[in-house]
Formats: sequence, C-alpha cells, structure tokens
Amino acid sequence: MTDAQAATSRRAALRFLGAGGGAVAASALLTACNGVQSNSGSGGVGAFPSTPGWRFTFINHVTTNSFFNPTKTGMQDAAKLLGLPEPQWTGSAEGNVSEMANAFSTAINGNVDGIAIALTDNNAFVEPTKRALAKGIPVIAYNATAAGNYPLTYVGQDLYQSGFQMGQRIAKDVTSGLILVGISQPGGNNVQPRLDGITDALKQAAPGVQVQSVNTGAEQANELNAITAAYDGHTDAKGIYAVDAGSTASIAQLIGNRGLQGKVHAGGYDTLSDTLKGVDSGALDFTIDQSAYLQGFLPVLYMYLFRLSGTLVAPPVTDTGLTFVTKENVGPYLSANSKFEGGPKTDLVPMPASIPLPAATSSTR
Repeated sequence: MTDAQAATSRRAALRFLGAGGGAVAASALLTACNGVQSNSGSGGVGAFPSTPGWRFTFINHVTTNSFFNPTKTGMQDAAKLLGLPEPQWTGSAEGNVSEMANAFSTAINGNVDGIAIALTDNNAFVEPTKRALAKGIPVIAYNATAAGNYPLTYVGQDLYQSGFQMGQRIAKDVTSGLILVGISQPGGNNVQPRLDGITDALKQAAPGVQVQSVNTGAEQANELNAITAAYDGHTDAKGIYAVDAGSTASIAQLIGNRGLQGKVHAGGYDTLSDTLKGVDSGALDFTIDQSAYLQGFLPVLYMYLFRLSGTLVAPPVTDTGLTFVTKENVGPYLSANSKFEGGPKTDLVPMPASIPLPAATSSTR
C-alpha cells in the first residue's frame, strides 16, 4: 500500500466513523493506520496532521479486576497506534464511588485531554462531567452508562438487553424452582440492568422460576466464598448464574470443586480463564462475551478523532456486542488464549476456514 492509498483508506474510514459506523469502521481504520506506519516508517499517525501528545484518562470502578485486562490492553494498543502516551488507568479497586469521583476531579484539574469513565452511579458523576465538558475535555462512558448524565457517547454492551436475552436462554433450561444470581455490585449501572433484564425475561418466559440475587461484592477474591455460601444455603437451586465476570468464574470453580456438572444449570458473563474452562468442561452452560477489548480501544480512538476534528467527528454510540459462548464455540477462545480476551498471547489469531452466519438483520431502515 502506498502512502497515498493508505491516506485515502484512512479518510474513508474516518468518514464512516462520523456516519456512525462504530466498531466496524474502527477495524478499517486500524488496517489503514498499520499500512501507513509500515510504509512510512514514522511510527506516527500517517496522513493525519501532527498532534500534541494528548493525555487520556480512564476511570474505572474495579481497577484490579481481571475482566478489564483486555480493556487496558485495548486502550494501550490504540494509544500506541495513534502515537499517544499510554492512558492513565485510575479510579477505585472496590467500587467506591467517592474514590472514582475524586479521580474524575483530579483528571479535570490536571487538564487531561479526554476522560473515559464507567458511569456506575446515576448522580455522582453528573457535575464532574459538566465541568469537564465546560473546560473542553471530552467525556466518554464505557462499560456502564447513566441516565441523566452527559457523556458524548457510550461504548459498551446494552446491559439490560443482554440480561433479557440471558433470561430467555435460562428459561430453556429451567422452567420452575429457585435460581441464584450472583451480582458484584447490586444497584450499580454496570451490572444491575442485567439482573433486571433476567428477571423481566423470566417473568414472561418462565414465571415459575424464582430469582434470588446474591451480593458477591466488588472484590474479586471474595466472590467464590459468597457464591459457595449462597449455594450451601440453597442446595435445591435449579441453577446458579451471575451477571459479572468474577462471580461467573467463581460459579465455574464451585461446580468443578463439588462435582455438580450436569446436576445444576449455570452460566454468566465474560471470558476469564476459569469461566472458559468451565464452559469447556460442561460446568457452565454458557458465558456471554461483551468484547472488553473494544471498551478500551474505541474510547481512545473516538476521543482522538473528536479532538483531531475539532468536534466535527462526533463519537457514535457503540454496542460492543453479545456473543453466547458455549461448548460448541469455546474452542477458539481457549486455543487462541489471546490478549483480545484477556490471555497472554499477542500473536495474530488465525482466521477460521469459514465464518458462521450471524443473525439476519431485522430492518434496513
């Protein structure tokens, strides 16, 4: 690819992003950027104008949780691609909203060039968001968003809809009786909508199912104890499920430790190592992949383009997806063990011989 061809390709991707192309266009822009870098040898941003070393900050609610390892990798990869400093990763290790708000204020007072924040609370981040925007600092919500706040966009899963689809999936296996559902932060915007979706779906599809939530806590190390204690108190449960990564991995461990495969239905979210092994072994019926990598990569890309264009390229709302991972399709997750899903490998992941048909689009309007 010549420099002129690469520039044309990148401009086309830029236009598509501005039109709301979202994650699909990001991959096109990535390809074009790599083409420029490999040919120009500059390691910079090719045909784009020279820019300052814009500093971006990510504010997170569980900074040490392993679910966000691919998110951090994504933000680092995007920054490196664009010739920017590595974004700061800060916030709270245990879901403390005050600590997150303090980190938000610190970023604003430090005049960073963009802020990505998981809006886990409806009220605490409204005024900081207004203050950041008033200072010309773009704010993007990722992983969780909040009604009544003012981020430029949201990059993450449609949480309620994912919970609703999970509830419909549960109803295929459990039609009556008690199920336990682990939740790391009850009421938190990052997980509560999923639980609400599960409950609403089961009211429609399997009204005989009783849902009992289990507060597993924001500290990942304690979630196994919480899930185990809940099950020991309800060994008659027909299913054990979760709406967050750590709780799901803990369920896989519990079922494996107790030899409960085939005796109780189970499932949850995300692609931690124990979770994928649990799906492969049959301990879990499924887990749901929400593309944590994109939740780091795309906010950096969007903030960069927003600043580069002087706000003309408005960042699109981007649903990072919902993929049910089951025993039938877990193989590539395990064999790749890739950074894109939190694994250690940075190699190119080989393409399959054929691509399964996705769901047909419901409308062209």
